[in-house]
Amino acid sequence: MARILIVDDSPTETHQLAGLLQKNGYEVLAAISGEDGLVLAAKEQPDAILMDIVLPGVNGFQTTRQLSKASETEHIPVIIVTTKDQDTDKVWGMRQGAKAYLTKPVSEKSLISVLKEVIS
Repeated sequence: MARILIVDDSPTETHQLAGLLQKNGYEVLAAISGEDGLVLAAKEQPDAILMDIVLPGVNGFQTTRQLSKASETEHIPVIIVTTKDQDTDKVWGMRQGAKAYLTKPVSEKSLISVLKEVIS
């Protein structure tokens, strides 16, 4: 079973994403900040990471960049899941190392489709 790390400071968003993932057979880990996400990703080695952008402290763009540059986490695909839907945000997110960019509210179909694509 694939393990997905959700990095989001909103308990509501985390609960919603976790529910979709568990319903589709994924194991879920969660972090409420970029810093926690970095630590958990290195320790737990999830199969993919769902990354919010607006986070306390280190934001999602910075966290994605750190994950994609660190030797212990560079192989883990990061999918940005955020309310920020400007083209410049999408371009910047991909430049930081994200493999995909989804805007909230994310549909179950698109989330699972992207996960299957980046994990396989």
